[in-house]
Amino acid sequence: MSDSQSDPRSDEVLVEVSDGVAVLTINRPQARNAVNGAVARGIAAALDSLEERADVAAYVLTGAGGTFSAGMDLKGFLAGDFPVVAGRGFGGITEAPPRKPIVAAVEGYALAGGFELVLACDVVVASAEAKFGLPEPKRGLVAGAGGVMRLPRRIPYHVAMEIALTGDHYPASRLYELGLVNRVTEPGKALEGALELARKIAANAPLALRATKQVIVESQDWSLEEMFAKQRKIIDPVFGSKDAMEGAAAFAEKRAPQWKGE
Repeated sequence: MSDSQSDPRSDEVLVEVSDGVAVLTINRPQARNAVNGAVARGIAAALDSLEERADVAAYVLTGAGGTFSAGMDLKGFLAGDFPVVAGRGFGGITEAPPRKPIVAAVEGYALAGGFELVLACDVVVASAEAKFGLPEPKRGLVAGAGGVMRLPRRIPYHVAMEIALTGDHYPASRLYELGLVNRVTEPGKALEGALELARKIAANAPLALRATKQVIVESQDWSLEEMFAKQRKIIDPVFGSKDAMEGAAAFAEKRAPQWKGE
């Protein structure tokens, strides 16, 4: 990526920033990017830093070596290495996703905790060869990092039950049909497709992006009586922002807006 900046804070999680997008790559290809404690801490630390950076408006989460993630590192789990960060959950993200939009770029397998990382993202781009699944019951476990809670909110109830109870693998094409995957790419092109989408997102006003995501996420359990009042608390500061004035001025002057995040 042009004008990229590498962040060497963790060998297990690589970070590159370019064109307003930060790419976080789980870098354990020898273990099919299974998530251990170092990966969880690496993702959490990266997001702690990137959330405050004005030059980052969106994220892409992916895996190295042609696999997204096979889930929790079971060998590490048996040895007492838990891939959980306090307050952030599995992988440093499932219980506290970032405020900025995040796109999953999925090649190969996104299984168990790997699928739960995908479900913690806002948009999903997957290779035609990608496979998804929650095989925890096959191992005597439960998809407790958001899998069995988020999945039925994203796809029909009975299909979510089938995926969660069988533990089988499902192709990207099936999840695209169900609306969980946004775009399916040629094999090897998921990151390219995710970056294209993330850059479109990042070109928009950062305050508006964060507020839009917050309303979509939080409004799922708002009642009809309270929803507009609750939305107003989130979006009113956006309408009074300098960026809102800049957006209107740029439109009137037929030029590209220069966002300040203010």
